[in-house]
Parts: sequence; structure tokens; C-alpha cells
Amino acid sequence: MRLPHRSSSFSFPPVPGGKLILVPLLLVVAVPVIDIWLPPNLHIAPLLVIAPTFSTVFAGPRLAASIGALAVLAQVVAGLERHTLSDERVTLEVVALVIVSVLATLFCWLRDQRAAQLEREHLISETAQSAVLRPLPPRAGPLRIATEYHPSEPDTRVSGDLFAVARTAHSTRLLIGDVRGKGLASISRTSIMLGAFRAAAHRQSPLPELAAYLEGSVHWGLAELSLTEEDVAECFVTAVVADIPDDDPIVNLVCMGHPPPLLLHDGAAVPLEIRRPAPPLGLGTLGDASYAPETFPFGPGDQLLLYTDGVTEARDEDGVFYPLSERATLAGLAAGGPAGGPEELLKHLTRDLLSYVGGSLGDDMAMIATMRDPRDLLGRSPSREAAAGDTDGGTEAGTDGGSGGGETGGGETRSPNSSRSAWLVP
Repeated sequence: MRLPHRSSSFSFPPVPGGKLILVPLLLVVAVPVIDIWLPPNLHIAPLLVIAPTFSTVFAGPRLAASIGALAVLAQVVAGLERHTLSDERVTLEVVALVIVSVLATLFCWLRDQRAAQLEREHLISETAQSAVLRPLPPRAGPLRIATEYHPSEPDTRVSGDLFAVARTAHSTRLLIGDVRGKGLASISRTSIMLGAFRAAAHRQSPLPELAAYLEGSVHWGLAELSLTEEDVAECFVTAVVADIPDDDPIVNLVCMGHPPPLLLHDGAAVPLEIRRPAPPLGLGTLGDASYAPETFPFGPGDQLLLYTDGVTEARDEDGVFYPLSERATLAGLAAGGPAGGPEELLKHLTRDLLSYVGGSLGDDMAMIATMRDPRDLLGRSPSREAAAGDTDGGTEAGTDGGSGGGETGGGETRSPNSSRSAWLVP
């Protein structure tokens, strides 16, 4: 999975202190030496105040204190050379330099304390965000999975776009969604949606029941976060839930107000035609939401692309929307088709998208590409299936699994553990 790069801990940009330290040191050495050769009426020792002041750019409190002490010593030496150390003006200069050095040291100490606090807060934030939006595995059952994710706000891992994957006994379930809003303001709504999916996706319930559960959980969760009835009416989540059986070359989809996925087959990317779209999650109570799944072919070597509207609504400098179907076709060819896999597909597609918009997206963007391994179905012989069935001691109806034949109306039987054992990835 490809997430925006973040360092493991927060820190200020690195400063080449090893070179910068030469500036105050040379000043401390040069001023007393040069001061010897100057006329009596020309005194450059006050320039030593530059040394502790400049040290705050790169030094820590100890180094700043050391440079300040050297600067004070250099000014004392310059006064002794001229025999003016007892002069009231020189004494005030020394006192002023001491004060500046102390303040510079205090500033460096406070800055380091603040940097340490920001580092702790950044680590806590990254840990919390990573727990909400977990990276997807590169494989799930017979599927290869790749993800691209770009939040609209810098230095964040979670935004209004979301995705998740879950395994059932006989299938893999994928979720991609988009909550209303973007950036950090939408994190709480994102966590509600992901929590509901993770709690229910592993169950053997059919997709309509899963979607209905998500609707109830999201509606209740968003209502808890909203202050008024108007806020509740304006909160919703668009989503697509895909259920891909291990043994059948199909994909079952429930589309809830979300852009339809693209199917890459035979070198062409075609949007799947959703005939019975459901309303967005959180708005299901406003109408009659049946959440009826629709089934499409998805064979070995085919690739399924799920995405959010941050991709299709991206514009070039002339305001033209990104032509996803056309560019996905070209990206699939550039990636080498099934040989390149979903990773190469998203790599080429993301590079093309960022180039199209000039390098910066104005909205959150997420994409999931998945491909059924070309060995799927082709490498599963009848004898292997029969052996798995004998080992497991029987079969169960596909409707009991809920994720395969139960959603397409099929009545085939399969071993309850055959798919899981056949696609166990070390």
C-alpha cells in the first residue's frame, strides 16, 4: 500500500550546524586580534554580540551557552589589550553581552522543549491516525491489492476518504468511501464508518444485510456527532462495498451514492453500470433503500479499480475534469496489463493524475486496485476440491457463507475451508 510519506517522528528541518558554528567561532577569534591593530578611537568588540545571537539559528542550549561564554571572554581580552576594561562604557558592553548570551541560551532551551513537545504530539497523532486508517495488505485470499492515498491537507494520514478490507470464509470484501467534508474535520466521521465495517464485514451475512448494518451504524454515529437536526441531514457517506468470492469469477457490488468502479478487461477500462444504486449511508432513512447487490464478471487477470471523487473531479489548468476511464486504459497498457499487476497500474495512474492537475490535488483522493491472481480457478482442479471436501468432512450451501453464492442466488456447494486453505499466503 502506498500512503503519503511521513517521517516516524516530528523534527525541525535539519540545519548544517557543523558549518554554521564556524561563523561565531571565527568572530570570537577575529575580533580581539583585529582590535589590537585598530586606532584607539575605533573599538569593534561590541560586534561580539553577533556570536551568541547567531548561535540561536542552529545551536542547542549547551552550545549556545558555550559560544556566549567565549564571546564574553573575547570581549574581556579585547578590553585588557586596550587597558580599558575598567572603563564604564566597556563594562556596560560586557554586561550587555552577558545578558544577550543568557537570553540566547534560554531561547534555545525553550525551543528544544517545544520541539520535544511537538514531537510527542506528532507521534501520538500519527499513531491514532494509523489506527483509524490501516494499510491494506498486498494480498487477501486470491487477490492482489494496491492502494494510493493522498489527503488534501499536508502532514495528515486520515481524511474524508476511507478504505478497508476484510476476509470472510469464502470471499474478500473491499470498502471504499467518501464522507462529507475533507481533511482533518472529517476524521471522526471516517472512524465511525471504518469501525462499523470492521465490526460487521467478517460476519457471514449477505451484502444487503451488511449494507443495512452500515446504514444504521453510520446514521446513529453521525447523529451523535451532530449538534442539530440540520447537521444530521447534511452528514452522509458515499461508499462501494465489493464482495469477491474466492471460487467464482465474479464480483458482487453494492453502490451507495458512490462513483461506480472500473473494470479493466482485455486492455480496456470500462465503468460498471450500476442499475440499482442505493442512497448514501446516513440518508437511507429518507427513502426505500434495498441495498440489492449487482453481479459482474471478474475473472483471472481482470483488474477492478475503486476510487473516490477526488480522482474524477480533479481538473487541469483549463478546468477540464480528469478522464479516468481513458487514462486508466492507458495506465493499464503502460503497466503491462495483468503482468504488471495492480501496483504498477496505480503507480502509472497516480503519476498521470498528478501531472494532469499540475502536481497538487485540491481534494482528498483514494484508489484501490485489485486483481484476481491469474492462477485463480485455473489452478483449482476437481480432484483438489474433492480432496479438500473430504478433509473437511462435508460441504455447506453457498447461501450459508453469505458472501459467495448467497448473494448471487447460486446453490453451489463448497467446502467451508477449501478456499481459505487453498489461498493461504505465508
